[in-house]
Amino acid sequence: MVEVAVMGYGVVGTGVVQVLAQHAEGLSHRAHEGIHIKYILVRHDYPEPPMMGTFTRSFEQILNDPEIRIVVEVMGGLDPAYNYVRRCLAAGKSVVTSNKELVAAKGADLLQVAKDHNVNFLFEASVGGGIPIIRPMSQCLAANIVIGIAGILNGTTNYILTKMFQEGVSFQDALADAQRLGYAERDPSADIEGTDACRKICILTSLAYGKHVYPEQVHTEGITHITLADVEYAQKWGGVVKLIAEARRTDSGKVDVVVCPMFISGESQLANVDDVFNGIMVRGDITGDIVFYGKGAGKMPTASAVVADVIDCVKHLKARKYLYWADGSPDYVADYRETARQFFVRAHAQDTDAAYEQAVALFPGASRLYRKEADAKELAFVTSQIPEKDFDTALQHLKAVGVTIDNKIRIGDM
Repeated sequence: MVEVAVMGYGVVGTGVVQVLAQHAEGLSHRAHEGIHIKYILVRHDYPEPPMMGTFTRSFEQILNDPEIRIVVEVMGGLDPAYNYVRRCLAAGKSVVTSNKELVAAKGADLLQVAKDHNVNFLFEASVGGGIPIIRPMSQCLAANIVIGIAGILNGTTNYILTKMFQEGVSFQDALADAQRLGYAERDPSADIEGTDACRKICILTSLAYGKHVYPEQVHTEGITHITLADVEYAQKWGGVVKLIAEARRTDSGKVDVVVCPMFISGESQLANVDDVFNGIMVRGDITGDIVFYGKGAGKMPTASAVVADVIDCVKHLKARKYLYWADGSPDYVADYRETARQFFVRAHAQDTDAAYEQAVALFPGASRLYRKEADAKELAFVTSQIPEKDFDTALQHLKAVGVTIDNKIRIGDM
């Protein structure tokens, strides 16, 4: 029998406890060992008699109990999760977590502590909820050189953009609907500002290329500036707008990582990933494009991934799994402004034909877009590929001749 402690009893924590308790027999068969919850670390009183005997408010009780071999951290955040997880690993206990903020900020450090003490630190549920992605990338795709990763990693923003695209509702109305349905928090900033997706692409990039990428190194934009006009232009262009998290290795050995809204072609495998679903495309040099698809969050899908890691830990109590990346460096992430991309531009000008002539002179190969509801002063066009810093310089020239830039959106190649 393997004794387990669960730290946290919120949405995911209750799901993990439910799966471990209700599927005990099947899990024991798969793990070749019985799995028993000895402690549940809580901060409040819970009127649930079936698990009442396992509740504790003492982390030290968990840490100092030699029978606890595996700790599940589903508290969220960095404080006190980082301190607790690090101490558990240093005490020779394997740790499983769904905490993307923790892994994105402290993954390299915690993996090193796990390695030093011959235990496991597993975090399948930190990216994609119930979608398997960490294990496939680290094991099944190990023979590949990862050329790039591109994904829709946040279900809330994907739901909002889908509502805007399919039903023509405004960003604010779509957000309110997402909150009503429980897809968005009362404070949705981590989702709509891109922070959540940023943490997830940091984890995937670190895993793919072997060095830690920190969230503060990644250029991140949310979807709050996306309008129905932009959505309509994307449709006229032949695609959709999605919040994309993207990473690739550059020729210099650095990694190019961004999180931002993008136009993506309707022919892309990610274009039809709608509503609260996530899609993660991994491009390998041998396999080509592989897409992982499913619900990226939710109580039971996330609990499923957590419990799968618990089983993996049980199977590797005496033989540590190799899951590791080294610490990063301040110069490891490339300057996103050096990357050449195509851009969509929406603007206003007194004379749109003259303004477009100026745009073509600044962006050779630019093509104009039209929509039915545009007013006479609206101008929209798509550029050919151009380094972002040169694109921004050219936009300043347009502004200097009286063109007002309403929005600019990158165009993805995936």
